[in-house]
Amino acid sequence: MTEAVHVEVLGRVAVLTLSRPESGNAIDLDMADSLRRAVLACAADDAVRALLLTGQGRAFCVGGDVKAFAAAGAAASALVETLTASLHTAIARLGRMDKPLVTAINGAAAGAGFGLAILGDVALAARSAKFAMAYGAIGLTPDGGATWLLPRLVGLRQAQRLALTGERIDADEAERIGLISAVVDDATLKDEALALARSLAEGPRQAFANTRALLHQSLSNGLETQLEREARDIAKAIAGPEGQEGIAAFVARRGADFSRL
Repeated sequence: MTEAVHVEVLGRVAVLTLSRPESGNAIDLDMADSLRRAVLACAADDAVRALLLTGQGRAFCVGGDVKAFAAAGAAASALVETLTASLHTAIARLGRMDKPLVTAINGAAAGAGFGLAILGDVALAARSAKFAMAYGAIGLTPDGGATWLLPRLVGLRQAQRLALTGERIDADEAERIGLISAVVDDATLKDEALALARSLAEGPRQAFANTRALLHQSLSNGLETQLEREARDIAKAIAGPEGQEGIAAFVARRGADFSRL
């Protein structure tokens, strides 16, 4: 059976492509399971130092497979519980892994696809991309981590607007409010996202991992706690091989080579 998430390892970058283009990459149980397997495998692979997540076809991901939910009838609740267990495992691992994540949002991102799109440490969107939470229109509540991440990216007021009205916004508006990192031309999206992921993959893996963790912790820590953790981590980093290589390269006026560490 063809995996619903295609994985291609290009050097040190793992490219994960949501691959149900005929349904707008809607997430059914097979795709959720496939994404979980792919993410766990790539996160555990020491040869992979950055991940790139994108979609096949004209959409990034239109969210859950509503037709599958309807077909499940009275079993829909059990189906959704099983599906979100896999999907949320994948999202949690993407968020907490020790590798940077780039998302290349090649088209519509709605529902759970909205959450996946904005999960990237750097989120690049094609100019044609559109964003909508879209849950209220079918009487559902959000999933995919959107209610955790969205207020942290755009503030509570914008999060309320997007979550409750279901308003669809374009890529320029998404960039303006801080939902994504940048808008790029459709034709160059994949190349630019891959170049960025490759650049991150050549960086200091442990320093990036700790930086990701510090940024997440800052959302719940007080200032003094955060300062203490920053002090601890930078002291540890400067004594480690990445810190030693970075400082030696700076003094020697050469580029640091973290790839061999």
